[in-house]
Amino acid sequence: MNKPNKCISVQEARTLQDNWANTRGVSIQNSRGEEDSREVVYSVEELEEFLAYVKSQSSKKGITNPGIRIYFASYNDNKSTRSTVFLSATDSGDANSNNDYNTLPFNHGGSGWPPNIY
Repeated sequence: MNKPNKCISVQEARTLQDNWANTRGVSIQNSRGEEDSREVVYSVEELEEFLAYVKSQSSKKGITNPGIRIYFASYNDNKSTRSTVFLSATDSGDANSNNDYNTLPFNHGGSGWPPNIY
């Protein structure tokens, strides 16, 4: 199988992660007084299950090219105050597409501790 068009090099990924760590990561650490999560892991099976759900829900509404928007988020309860992400279905793959609020978002990935550096 050929690589997808939007793949980037390992070096570009490292540079992007370093940029985040040296700007936003530092700000978060300074404001919280501790390091925060910097990655979230889902199994391929979990992602495939969510993508199948989105495709099924979208098909029922006549959406032929749904998208997935990834939101940065954080917990704030007695279990965790760390950062996370959640995935939201959209009505197209366009960056300005609308969220599909009738398809439930996806969360509860894992995060290494201490955070895994790319």
